[in-house]
Amino acid sequence: MKKLAVFASGSGTNFEAIAQACADGRLDAGVALMVCDKPGAAVVARAERFGIPSFVASPKEFGGKAGFEQEIVRRMDAIGIDLVCLAGYMRILSDVMLDAYGGRIINIHPSLLPAFKGAHAVEDAVAYGVKVYGISIHWVNAELDGGKIIAQRAFEYDGNDPEEVHRIGQKIEHALYVETIAKLLKQI
Repeated sequence: MKKLAVFASGSGTNFEAIAQACADGRLDAGVALMVCDKPGAAVVARAERFGIPSFVASPKEFGGKAGFEQEIVRRMDAIGIDLVCLAGYMRILSDVMLDAYGGRIINIHPSLLPAFKGAHAVEDAVAYGVKVYGISIHWVNAELDGGKIIAQRAFEYDGNDPEEVHRIGQKIEHALYVETIAKLLKQI
């Protein structure tokens, strides 16, 4: 069975979608590690409910990003992680992670990349007045939201409420991420 590491910084709804898909057999994998950079984030409780081991710490505890990522890599190497899934992880990865797991890290993003990169993609798209929104899953590289696109799914919305766009998109995210991980696991 393949081993996943899921990185999250917030509520963890995509983490839960992945963990549930593993638990009910839709993914031939298990989440072997949840990584969170925000102690107290809701994703920590979700991981506990699933009995998934977690590494929860602030990069400051390790002297910064490089030390933090070295500890993450050490932990992932110890358990043999096959695929890293960023799921609302709000940090840009450094060469420490990319050198160790490059080509095995994917991210989900709430826009149709390459449009609207960054942390405020939905708000930027609403401000621009787009009528077709979407979700992208891409390989992670050194460029912010710049890796090769693996999957995308679009949806129409003719309004101006970013929270509504997030709600609509989140339902799509959960299904698309699980479908995409399932396809990638067959290639690993």
